[in-house]
Amino acid sequence: MYRPKNSAIDDPNVLSAAVDQIGFGALVTFFEGAFETTYLPVVVKQSSDGFVIEAHCARANPHWKLAGEGTSMFMFQGPHAYVSGGLYPSKQDDGKVVPTWNYIVVHAHGRLEAIKDGDWLHGHLNELTNKNEAGRAEPWAVSDAPVAYIAALKRGIVGLRFSVSKFEGRWKLEQNASAKDRAGLVEGLSQEGDMARDLAEALHSFPTVDG
Repeated sequence: MYRPKNSAIDDPNVLSAAVDQIGFGALVTFFEGAFETTYLPVVVKQSSDGFVIEAHCARANPHWKLAGEGTSMFMFQGPHAYVSGGLYPSKQDDGKVVPTWNYIVVHAHGRLEAIKDGDWLHGHLNELTNKNEAGRAEPWAVSDAPVAYIAALKRGIVGLRFSVSKFEGRWKLEQNASAKDRAGLVEGLSQEGDMARDLAEALHSFPTVDG
């Protein structure tokens, strides 16, 4: 990933927290000259050996058969948005502004393992469900469905355990802009869609290149 120094994020705790919040990523494996890509909801955990990303895919999906083969990585995309040149207050001073795109992304490199154990799968499905149902007035639970029904569905999936060897991230958030322009962007993006508002919040909390 191209990562200028002022936008590179390397802290694994920050990056794993971002992955946990995003919750959905692209698993990519390169093997024998071809890429296999699968988009998956995930659970992130920390063990004594480091960070682990857990997911599952359909048994019919050939991706899991590449576990232990080739080179794998997970890619996660956080809030991102088009930034209009009209949002920069300095446009009124000299007109020297252009539109851009701001974004947050995380890459995780590591080793992929396939898991078929029924107990592991059941625990994973509970963890994934509980994480995403948290905060709902009436959260759905795996136990709400008939046991035989869940058992049949589990036979159609395979677990994936991705041991992270390296995290790398990029927060492209107008690090080089003046305080006046950053404030203008936060105000402008806050009035746009949900994704832009999330980006505005990140831009507001992220330090400038000058600290």
